Order: sequence, then C-alpha cells, then structure tokens
Amino acid sequence: MPDSPRILIAGAGVGGLALAQALRHGGLDVAVYERDSTPKIRSQGYRIHIDPDGNSALRTCLPARTLDLVRRTSGVNDDVVAGYTHQLRQVTTRTFPGITDDLITNVDRETFREGLLTGLADTVRFGRTLTGYRITDSGRVRVEFAEGGDDEGDLLVGAEGVGSPVRRQLLPNATVKDIGLRCVYGRMTINETTEALIPEAISRGFSWVYDESGCGAGFAPVRFRSRPEGASDYLMTTLLATSERLGSPDEELFELSPEALWKLALEVTAGWHPALRELFAYADSDRFFSITIRAGERVDPWTSGPVTLLGDAIHTMPPTGGVGANTALQDAATLAGELLAAARGDKSLIDAVAAYERVMIPRGFDTVDASLRMAAQMFGTSG
Repeated sequence: MPDSPRILIAGAGVGGLALAQALRHGGLDVAVYERDSTPKIRSQGYRIHIDPDGNSALRTCLPARTLDLVRRTSGVNDDVVAGYTHQLRQVTTRTFPGITDDLITNVDRETFREGLLTGLADTVRFGRTLTGYRITDSGRVRVEFAEGGDDEGDLLVGAEGVGSPVRRQLLPNATVKDIGLRCVYGRMTINETTEALIPEAISRGFSWVYDESGCGAGFAPVRFRSRPEGASDYLMTTLLATSERLGSPDEELFELSPEALWKLALEVTAGWHPALRELFAYADSDRFFSITIRAGERVDPWTSGPVTLLGDAIHTMPPTGGVGANTALQDAATLAGELLAAARGDKSLIDAVAAYERVMIPRGFDTVDASLRMAAQMFGTSG
C-alpha cells in the first residue's frame, strides 16, 4: 500500500466510529477526538432504528467480530410500523415479513456506541474538544483543542453532530433550522409488572400515536437479544409537540428536571387512552430529557479539500423519518471506500473526498427533505 494518509475524525458518534472502524480495519492511521469525557456522559436518545441501508453500511464498515457483537447486543427484531389515535384506534399498519436473524432492526444507542468502540481504545481520545483547524503550507490539516495541544493529519472529518465546529469553519453560511418541534425522550423499564402494561398493539415494532391537538408519541420496545451487563429491556416513550402544546417555553422546558419532564408528559397526555397513560405513569421518572428538533438546510457543493463532513454535522436529520443514524452510517461506508481506494493509490486523497461529497451531499439532503415531509404529515409543520 502506498503511503497511507492519516485521518483525523472529530466526533465519536455513530458515523465517526463506523468510519474509524472501517479505516482501522483497512490499515489506515486514524485518530478520533470526542469532546465528551466518557461515552456515557450525554443523553442523546434511546432506541435507534436500523434499516437495510444501515445494515449494509455496518457490514461494509465493521470487522466480522465487531459486527457480530453489535448484532448479538441489538434488540430482538421487530417487523411492524403502525399508527394509532390517542384512543388506540389503529389508523395505519405496515409489516415487514422475511426479516432474518442476521439483520438488525433496532439497537440501544448506548450499547450500540459501546459496540462500535470495540478495538478502538488507542484510537479514540475522550475529553478533547476541537475548536478549529488550519490548512498548513504542505496541504495538511492541523487541529487545535480547547484543553490545549494540537494534531495534524492529511484529512479532517467533521462528524461531531449538529453543533459541528468543523462545519462552522468550513461552511460558515450553512444553516440549521429549528422546525418548531420539541421532543421529550423517556423510557419505561420492562419487568414483570410493566410487561403486562404494554398493549399488544404496540408491543412489536414502532408505534406512532397522535391526538387532534398536534401532539404525538412514539413507542418502541428494546428487548436485547443478549442483554449487556447492567442493561435492561425497555419501552422507549417519546413525546413530540410544539412548545405551545407542551405549555412550556424553551427557557423553561430545557431547565426542567427529568422528574418534571416526566410529570409534564403525564399532564400533556391526560386525555389519552388509559393504557397509553399507564406507559408514561410507569416510565422511569429519572430518565427523561428534552431536545429541539432541527434540520439542516440544503447547501451547494463546495470545493473539495482536506476537510469534509459526515452525518448530522452537514445534513442534520429530524428524527421523524427514523433514518438519521442510517444516513450517517451510509456516509461512513461511502467515505471509507473512497479513502481506502486512495490509500491503495487508485486516486488522490482529494479526488476521493470529492467523489464522496458528490454522493453524500444530495443523498443526505434528499433524506432530510423526506423527513421534513414526514414531519409535515404528522404535525402540519411548514418546510
């Protein structure tokens, strides 16, 4: 293999770690920098849906043993997506027959991240906040950190999510918009008592429940195939609505404690079917948190160079389509293939980055648009 490029990745999320796995397995020199001090410090969500594109990307990126670990610690496969009114009247249902055990349909976010970290102990540096970069006279990229120190590589990949400092410097005019929805994430541990509370209608797969006031809730179980130590099966309970419907302006909503958010979920769903109310009532009151739903606005292609972007750092994805993680995994697989081709001498590094961006940019923003259309159908939002 010709001189191998050194790749710097900002962000140890789903996309950044999948890329690191593929490049390390391909023999490249990789360093991942993550601002969080540990993998478990920040609440970002619970259950992640993995679709066929995500499965294909994982097979491309992960060594066989790591893929097997991720699969073994994923959720038991489900095969239904359904919609209900807040009185549990079924409106839509879609089944996906033929899902085999070698596929993954859902994962717990924290467990998934731990699996993606397998074998990367000497690659991922936690507690390192990238503040900026500069292109050196030789065309390499030097990055600096808030904690002090720097590093240099041949390519910098910004994979640090919606607030990406790399995007702000590379594309200062790129914007991320607030689409007007707030999400209150929660979960209910499944045990002997709570298992009996889950209606059969929503016990298998993802169920979307909504009322006439524009409030919706997503319910989806995670029942581990092989339960990691300290983990428990659970039902994800997410509540989505505007700030007005939640009755709390942002300056109050995002200051509420987990228990206060749990109580808010109970208040907002007071008129819902008793079976749905019980799912919130028995939820883990200390596991609630809230987020703003945002979407990346389409940007024109830029001149490719030794800095690029991946996942939510460029095409911030609303969760309404259930494809954010899958799109980031696709980005990782596409970029890894191009960079490994460059390492073999098939093309230059910059040509590899350009080829990736020609695919990633339209694919990512087309998917954002599809997720926004889904949000408009669910909530009547504009844009």
